[in-house]
Amino acid sequence: MAKSAATRAVYSTDGGRLCPQCQRPLRACVCGTAKPANTGDGIVRIRRETKGRGGKAVTVIEGIPEHPEGLKSLCKQLKQRCGVGGSVKDSAIEIQGDQRTTCQQVLATMGYQVKLSGG
Repeated sequence: MAKSAATRAVYSTDGGRLCPQCQRPLRACVCGTAKPANTGDGIVRIRRETKGRGGKAVTVIEGIPEHPEGLKSLCKQLKQRCGVGGSVKDSAIEIQGDQRTTCQQVLATMGYQVKLSGG
């Protein structure tokens, strides 16, 4: 049985992970800096953390499919809306204090699918 050159493999592990935009292996990606750092499953998850922060609460937002510059501008908008400080660390946005509901409302109006995670 001969393979046709026009058919595309349904699943293959020999190329490794594929870029979500150009569908090439990550090492041969041609998207450059415009590709998102983290695509995940398309759901933005918001949780509250206190571990390792001296008991102070921090809202952590993960899973936003944006490139790092887009994350910085989104972080700035969230900080202004909540009236607190924050930063971008390891493709996650950290906002000071328990700001889960405010961040959820803002991200939902921007068109993201948002879920609250954790207890």
